[in-house]
Amino acid sequence: MLYRLRQSGLIWPTLFALAGVIVLVGLGIWQIQRKQWKEGLIASIAARVHAEPVPLARAVARARSGDDIEYLHVVARGGFDHTKERYLYAPAAQVLGWHVYTPLALGPGSIVWVNRGFVPDARKAPASRAAGQVAGEVEVRGLVRLPRRKGLFTPRNEPDHNLWYWPDIGGLTASAFKPGTVDPLPLTIEADATPAPPGGLPQGGVTRIELPNRHLEYAATWFGLALTLIGVYTAFAATRLRAAPTPPA
Repeated sequence: MLYRLRQSGLIWPTLFALAGVIVLVGLGIWQIQRKQWKEGLIASIAARVHAEPVPLARAVARARSGDDIEYLHVVARGGFDHTKERYLYAPAAQVLGWHVYTPLALGPGSIVWVNRGFVPDARKAPASRAAGQVAGEVEVRGLVRLPRRKGLFTPRNEPDHNLWYWPDIGGLTASAFKPGTVDPLPLTIEADATPAPPGGLPQGGVTRIELPNRHLEYAATWFGLALTLIGVYTAFAATRLRAAPTPPA
């Protein structure tokens, strides 16, 4: 058999084809493993989102010990400083609107930025939704969001115009407070839809949990390519073997 492969010039093609099949099958198996990991992650996030909220201080302690607290349901108490609202561009269903980020004072010099929810552009001005500008100590329930980096195609924030395209915690804080006067937590809270503030605005519950899980599709692609390579090699080898000289007796 080795003689026929050599005479047909199939030694190197066979080795390359075998290596290619091994790599493609390995990639397919890896995608199956990724699918299982992603399903576990989705289940874990769903459990967090629908669980009873834990105190924010406990969530912060868990984060400092190395735990992942993204999407953890938390509850915090403090006072909103509505004079420092910041507006993140957030069109919804072809309606121009904004996510209202407001600092929640947790204690002396300590704040956390809260995404209170969506307001249409016509109601952006605080005076147009004065009932929702709740005063005094409030209880906020929502989901933890960890700091995010600016996307490749995301426009730059414009702090001077209070126009934001991504929630830069440091930028939000620097635009609203004098340097060194507050220490923001390295996270934001996206407020729950309920209970809604008086007047219904801002509308909470804006968190989008979008974790694409196309790993089975990717696995099928890799396995399909492996089968295609096998088919191509088989046809190529059969042609070469038929044309090869007969081995001596």
